[in-house]
Amino acid sequence: MTLSCVEHDEVTIALSKKESAEHLEAMSGMYEHYRAMPLLVKAYALDDPNAPPTLQDNVKVVHFVRHGQGFHNLMADMYKARGIEWEQYTHTKENPYILPELLDAPLTEKGRQQAYVLQPAVQEFSDQVQLVVLSPNCRALQTGVIVFSHLIKDKNVSFVAHEMAREENGVHVCDKRRAKSLQEAEFPMVDFSLLESEEDAIFRNDRRETKLELGNRIYSFFEWLST
Repeated sequence: MTLSCVEHDEVTIALSKKESAEHLEAMSGMYEHYRAMPLLVKAYALDDPNAPPTLQDNVKVVHFVRHGQGFHNLMADMYKARGIEWEQYTHTKENPYILPELLDAPLTEKGRQQAYVLQPAVQEFSDQVQLVVLSPNCRALQTGVIVFSHLIKDKNVSFVAHEMAREENGVHVCDKRRAKSLQEAEFPMVDFSLLESEEDAIFRNDRRETKLELGNRIYSFFEWLST
């Protein structure tokens, strides 16, 4: 497989940069709010000389993996390439993210190949993976199961879906997860017991999740991860 088969094109990169900048700007004012919370998370790159020893009780090595290209990403790229503009989080015909066919959008073939490309790097981790935590959305489940496929039959490694690990959602149906029972049937190697509801209780069709709501979800996830 050549690297060009899994690289993002210019349209994808430009759209991603635009959306990332919007997210970062909106989250910037919440820093002090979470600094005052009981749980304080300090993050270091693995090669940071100032990072504490990984054997300390309060230190966890966490590898974050972004899902591969989903069909919603592909549709957005196609719309952009055709010069179609849309306002985010609106119910307009120009917005590709609200297409009902994109409910809980799965990976494209390119997205699957992007996940396969990560396998060698993951298999060379110096520390043995003990837990694989997945967003319960289809594209994240597919990515995680592919990337960490060598660990599926390892009885010492659990694959767990966690509702709080989802990306920001609301309005865009591509971010709405399918019913829990459907995910369980398609991904039997994943434990979905932490999901408290059969249907998606977080997603709202009338508005986007606020940054505070998103931040509180992330904080709740880190509380769980720290135990």
